[in-house]
Amino acid sequence: MHQSLRKSLRKYFVMGSQNCQTDPVATLELAAKAGITSFQYREKEKGALIGKEKLELGKELRKICKEHDILFIVNDDIDLVEPLDADGIHVGQDDISVQKIRELFPNKMIGLSVSNVREVDQSPIQLVDYLGAGPIFGTTTKQDAKQPVGVDWIQSLRAQFPNMPLVGIGGINTENAHSVIEAGADGVAVISAITNAQNIQGAVEQL
Repeated sequence: MHQSLRKSLRKYFVMGSQNCQTDPVATLELAAKAGITSFQYREKEKGALIGKEKLELGKELRKICKEHDILFIVNDDIDLVEPLDADGIHVGQDDISVQKIRELFPNKMIGLSVSNVREVDQSPIQLVDYLGAGPIFGTTTKQDAKQPVGVDWIQSLRAQFPNMPLVGIGGINTENAHSVIEAGADGVAVISAITNAQNIQGAVEQL
């Protein structure tokens, strides 16, 4: 599983309607055709949809991922996992615990964000399928983002967990994505590098 998951995490697009300048469905459709390999539905923060609207948009985005054989992951909202038939769920340090998710969804993929040694030491790494490492660079997309940790954090995690699928997160764009991969990450997670791109096809190819 690790090898195929590593490939699937290579170009990891994170998005909710609040990140899009245009229609999120059209944005994901373009990104899917351009070659993203996984997608995280993150409908969160100011201007995000809630309730039925959030679910309805999720269904449309899920459909696109199925058509293009792209991993579909939801961001920390366990109520969406089953209605959207998600492949997995991604959580941060302050979200629902990994142990609880594993109990609820024994067969779903779990991703966990880690930004320092203390978080790694306190996390049940053995229960997760991949790690999100970051923020690697400064980011303006997340309102509560932590201090950037740089590509050294990728190298350190790779040394500690040689077989764990690893995705760099935070401030990654077409200019710096290669440095994250070179440091040992299997993939790069991006939001604005795609949602703000003039040319989504070109942006995805360069990541």
